[in-house]
Amino acid sequence: MTAKASPNALPRPSGPGAPSILDLSNDEIERLVAGMGEPAFRSRQLWRSLYKDAARSFDEMTTLARSLRSSLAESFTIDPLTTVMSLDSKDGSTTKALFRLPDGELIETVLMRYERDGHRRPRRTVCISTQAGCALGCTFCATGQQGFSRQLSAGEIIAQVLHAVRVARAEDAISSRSGGVPWPVPVSNVVFMGMGEPLANYDNTIEAIRRLNDPQGTGIGARRVTVSTVGLPPQIIRLAAEPFQVNLAVSLHAPDDETRSQTMPVNRRYPIASLLDACKTYVARTNRRVFFEYVLLDGQNDAPEQAHKLGRLLKGILCHVNLIPVNPTAHGPYRRPGTRRTAAFRSALQGYGVPSTVRMEKGIDINAGCGQLRARAVNQHG
Repeated sequence: MTAKASPNALPRPSGPGAPSILDLSNDEIERLVAGMGEPAFRSRQLWRSLYKDAARSFDEMTTLARSLRSSLAESFTIDPLTTVMSLDSKDGSTTKALFRLPDGELIETVLMRYERDGHRRPRRTVCISTQAGCALGCTFCATGQQGFSRQLSAGEIIAQVLHAVRVARAEDAISSRSGGVPWPVPVSNVVFMGMGEPLANYDNTIEAIRRLNDPQGTGIGARRVTVSTVGLPPQIIRLAAEPFQVNLAVSLHAPDDETRSQTMPVNRRYPIASLLDACKTYVARTNRRVFFEYVLLDGQNDAPEQAHKLGRLLKGILCHVNLIPVNPTAHGPYRRPGTRRTAAFRSALQGYGVPSTVRMEKGIDINAGCGQLRARAVNQHG
């Protein structure tokens, strides 16, 4: 399969060196606007322009006085992302963007489009990054093979969603002009499953979720937001106390400590028993199911006896297992199991009353797996 450069790559506005206003919280924007001598409602207009309208320049904020727009433009930029590369999968369902941050770090964002299926409406899901690189070193993950650079700010996290919103609106405008029917919303779902460990960047992740969930912000319901973690029990318990009912996805990938530690070094610090205790606490406090991610690695964690062990481990927990045939990486030794082996694994889980689905990754032809496009760019230019 081949990939083509996306026409949806958007240029970055001018204003080098200035900080992004997306790094200001709502309270900070209120204080900023008040300090400029403006009435309080101006801060609400500014907030709405940033997060509801996804404005890319202050000139677009026509609800604001021209003098205020000029003053803001002198001190801030909006978008901290510069598009390095944007690729569309051959089937058009997936767009992956590689962004450069102001300090030169590279991160990835993936926009996935799902047509109507059964009772579900068409939806667009954006997969976002929370760190530049990752310190946790999972051996099957391209990001984990690259090491950790730094945390992303809340503004850098939310900017990825706003970029996807702009791309989706541009698509809908083209569709409308040709007589097509726009999708119900620009972006319906957000998954924190890109580069990095969201719960290791806890405060900025939570602040980004707060803005996503804000009715005056992007207005994406908490139940349409999924936070994925390798399994950090203290942070999982902390997340259970947050006011948002987000989905929790936990990367399990093995039914026993010996196997899990071979691919996930974090297991040596937080073994499976402590992880599952935290997950049970999360279920008890939120009454929400936990989604366990299980990347199937041929010959590593996909044997029938491992499926039975996993079924016994998860039996009775309010959960769902996503079985994910691995996305092979350039330097990783892992391969996908065959479809029969995958089906047998799922069948074994069903015998324990553990629900599961097989999730085939989108955008394989454009290196849409976490960290793969960044690795490709670094290898080409580094």
